[in-house]
Amino acid sequence: MKVAIVHEWFASYAGSERVVEQLLACYPQADLYALVDVMPAAERGFLGGRTVHTSFIQRLPFARRHFRMYLGLMPIAVEQFDLSGYDLVISSSHAVAKGVITGPGQVHVSYVHSPMRYAWDLQAQYLREAGIEHGLRSAYARWLLHRLRMWDVRTAPGVDVFLANSSHVAERIRRVYGRTALVVPPPVDTEAFTPGAHRGSYYLTVARFVPYKRVALIVQAFARMPERRLIVVGDGPGRVEVARAAVGCANIKIQAPVGRDELISLMQDAKAFVYSAEEDFGITMAEAQACGTPVIAYGVGGASDIVDAAGPEPTGVLFAEQTEAAICDAIARFEQGRINAQACRRNALRFTEAAFAERFRAIAQRVRARDAANTASFASAITEVAA
Repeated sequence: MKVAIVHEWFASYAGSERVVEQLLACYPQADLYALVDVMPAAERGFLGGRTVHTSFIQRLPFARRHFRMYLGLMPIAVEQFDLSGYDLVISSSHAVAKGVITGPGQVHVSYVHSPMRYAWDLQAQYLREAGIEHGLRSAYARWLLHRLRMWDVRTAPGVDVFLANSSHVAERIRRVYGRTALVVPPPVDTEAFTPGAHRGSYYLTVARFVPYKRVALIVQAFARMPERRLIVVGDGPGRVEVARAAVGCANIKIQAPVGRDELISLMQDAKAFVYSAEEDFGITMAEAQACGTPVIAYGVGGASDIVDAAGPEPTGVLFAEQTEAAICDAIARFEQGRINAQACRRNALRFTEAAFAERFRAIAQRVRARDAANTASFASAITEVAA
């Protein structure tokens, strides 16, 4: 079986790249395609020395540093990949990868990290944060995003089966494409993220300092609770806002991003992991749970899939609003209860790399076989394959 894996771009080793890494473990013979490959040499290990077939955008001026400015050309670029010789095409998509062209006799499985958030439900937030709510630049951006939405919907029928990384993204897929998606959570390295020997007295948050992560909100909440320690790990364009929120707070420590080993150590020792963003999945929350660490999170998006807040063995606390008061209340509720580290660990074992590989391979094999009897258990998610 000839397999192609299509990813938007390789620029850094982050959540979607971890998924590609596991897809390559499932299909080591697969060929790799991406619009742009600017992955630093130090982070390329997961590619296993494979050649990445890139698009014409790779050769455009300034593309190595500013390839995102060619967003308007990306639909055309992804359609230029000649995938006609492959039996199975897998797209790892958060923008345009799912728009690759396939033909009869080929199977296209699209693992969707999210439909284009900035073109759909988060358009207003994107324009606001980019400072282009008004004027000619705003008009152009709105026109471009409108065209992208039209293309995005038009290319959806080319996908045989949609897989979503969370129920939150599955609902986005239903709303945007009118299709049902099967939820296959992304893989978590539960072999590396393991419980430690003891539990510290500090709370921990780890995130990029960008607006939607709402890191400053967590800092502001802990500024109201001087008796509770908080360690903030991260960096980004919002570093000034985060630092300003912590001024005069001896209980809050802000530090730059750390290596993997130190991150694991911080998670193992933390009293709880605090997260205030609305995430598609939110792999750091699952990594914290794998370390036996309770999670206190905004209960919209992937957090509702990861954290068991209402079961007989809760693994964390969810709060309903992105406000300082809601975070303070969630911390107080957490401290009034008891959450078992072993329960957190067991909860995270749902997201092992082996579980991801098993689910993905089983679905791909059953879709290729077009065997209605064997796909009965997936009937609610793969509604169009059995026909």
